[in-house]
Amino acid sequence: MLQPKTGRIDGSHYLPTSPDTSLWGLLPNRDHRHVLHVESGDTVTIDTLSHEGILEDQGRDPVSYLAGFGVGADQVLTDARDLAASDVAHDYDNHGPHVVTGPISVAGAQPGDVLRVDVLSLLIRAPYGFVSSRHGYGALPGEFPETAADTGPLADGAREYNSVCVFTEVVEEAGRLHGVIPFGRGRAARFPLAPFLGLMGVTVDTGDQVHSVPPGSFGGNLDINELRVGSSLYLPVQVPGAGFYAGDPHYAQGDGEVALTALEAPLRATLRLSVIPAREAGTLLGTLGEPFAETSTHWLPVGLHTDLNEAMRRAVRAAVTFLELTQGMERSRALAYLSAAADFEVSQVVDQVKGVHCLIRKADFGL
Repeated sequence: MLQPKTGRIDGSHYLPTSPDTSLWGLLPNRDHRHVLHVESGDTVTIDTLSHEGILEDQGRDPVSYLAGFGVGADQVLTDARDLAASDVAHDYDNHGPHVVTGPISVAGAQPGDVLRVDVLSLLIRAPYGFVSSRHGYGALPGEFPETAADTGPLADGAREYNSVCVFTEVVEEAGRLHGVIPFGRGRAARFPLAPFLGLMGVTVDTGDQVHSVPPGSFGGNLDINELRVGSSLYLPVQVPGAGFYAGDPHYAQGDGEVALTALEAPLRATLRLSVIPAREAGTLLGTLGEPFAETSTHWLPVGLHTDLNEAMRRAVRAAVTFLELTQGMERSRALAYLSAAADFEVSQVVDQVKGVHCLIRKADFGL
């Protein structure tokens, strides 16, 4: 267990999740106050929280809910307890489920600049998590009726239809952490953990409420499982200070995230936040109207749209434009290269706005 303020903290700044530092179901807009101020290039450690176990249909009481799966009170995070018991506003019917920590102001960031987010470390905070398919959402809405054995104790008045919440233990095997999903007669599926933050973004330049579920040009709930330790995410800045935030921690996720959620569980994330001035961003990244990511081995142009086919087309256009502007590749040859050598993966199909990301190997360009 990594309780708040205990254990390893890698960043030069530390931001816990509390009723004073978070939103629930909404993303920050330009009217939200910043909860932390950092310099460009500073590192910050954020204790992120999962929404599973604290939502209203689970009783908004993580101690009681987790007890239904045999988890003792000493294995429940205190910040999860505090947020669930607080008066932080959460409109269960009209907002998203995510606990969003921030916003963080980064000195010097101005609209037109790009915020680079380097993922330096991701530490699991609890030895369990949940995968859920709930309330008519996911790739197969309505096809998986609620089963009490999976769901655990439901709160009074909870929606009992299409709500399967599978408790998933974390175990160490052969020196590596795995998630375990039991099934059948004493059997279990074991899969390696690959933690990442499903939600990272910059503040939207609006005075309206911003739902936490659909991603956009600001980033947000991208659910790109390549954003693990060693990766970087580039976000077009919309408001002074950028207003960075994070949430929706995952221990593992397959491409598509078809059930509705991945393995949702709390992470301690250490990130470096750096401002790339607008005059430099075009040379480094090409035209950047959408989020862009990279790992040590790949560049990741992104396409987002409510229609999956259009998300795919946008990802292809973004990849062609990236190769044209940064590598000097003619567009027709870039398209041919992408067809022969690049992978286009479905990030997720469950967040209203679907996502497709392209994987372009740097080694193919001598890098």
